[in-house]
Amino acid sequence: MPITTTAAVVDAPGEPFTLQQVELDDLRPDEVLVRMVAAGLCHTDLSVHAGYIPFALPGVLGHEGAGVVEAVGSGVTRVAPGDSVALSFTSCGQCRHCRSGHPAYCATWVPANMFNGGVRADGSATIRRGEENLGGRFFGQSSFSAKAVVDERSVVKVDADLPLELVAPLGCGIQTGAGTVLNILRPGAGSTLAVFGTGAVGLAAIAAAALNPLAAVVAVDRVEARLDLALELGATHRVNAETEDVAKVLGDITNGAGLDYVIDTTANMGVLRTAVEALGTFGSAAAIGAAPIGTEISLDYTGLLVGRSIVGVTEGDSDPETFIPVLADLHRQGRLPLDKIVKTYPFAEINQAAADARDGSTIKPVLLFDAA
Repeated sequence: MPITTTAAVVDAPGEPFTLQQVELDDLRPDEVLVRMVAAGLCHTDLSVHAGYIPFALPGVLGHEGAGVVEAVGSGVTRVAPGDSVALSFTSCGQCRHCRSGHPAYCATWVPANMFNGGVRADGSATIRRGEENLGGRFFGQSSFSAKAVVDERSVVKVDADLPLELVAPLGCGIQTGAGTVLNILRPGAGSTLAVFGTGAVGLAAIAAAALNPLAAVVAVDRVEARLDLALELGATHRVNAETEDVAKVLGDITNGAGLDYVIDTTANMGVLRTAVEALGTFGSAAAIGAAPIGTEISLDYTGLLVGRSIVGVTEGDSDPETFIPVLADLHRQGRLPLDKIVKTYPFAEINQAAADARDGSTIKPVLLFDAA
């Protein structure tokens, strides 16, 4: 029978999250019921909330969940009741990209995770408010809810001793930043890399870059405290874009040769252009920010002819079932200090957490459901 739980509902773009009683549908064979312990609040959630990215509203967002499995559908094999889990994006598991280890580029990724009308493929809803269907299945989970019906492909088993408030951000932001370095760019020894924007994604990229013997790992931002934290996480240089000439400083760091790699997390087209122009011969840029649909970039075409390349990255090209446990182990070893970027909030304070994420006062807000 349907389960009643508390969820943070967004009724329309720009309206506040409101905690409401909702009903969850019965599990299908490939679904899992998860009791949430924690959920990260990501800028993608905020972009949908603001109306920059379309989603079925009224609805329930959340795509960095972590919790404990309460029940599983008849066909589920990944997890069992009682397992601790991280929640990430969903994928079909059958297309050529999924079968080759690249589920972040699944043929169904966009409709399955975001533009699915908030319902299952057969049109049925997983969340209702009275007689009204709510948009759900956001990234296969809609984890801003004390309990959630989750796609099996979104569920990753993790060790029971891991703190779930630190596991939650692994589902999107951390794996995006770290995966961009470890899975996409794969910088070689002695190379140089700069990260533009030192939020959670950028700091994860810096921490991942610091695992390699690079000649320089440069953090670029406007916020002094974040630049200081970037140094703690492994950056060798910092550039304050508010007070310094970014192009000149980067040129000085590389002795005029230009950078080998840059990562733009800001989705600011002016920043992206600066990043690309800072590249040297054969330099590569990774664009991983979430810009409004239809955003266009302007670049000097001739500048690309020295072998520069630009790649767009989704979810760090990660396979969550294998990559999230790797990231968790790195944290356990002290090489991915997630506690330095996470600030927790009671679930009931989700609007404050969102405000703090927007103004930059909190790097990675994580909601705690035990305090709801």
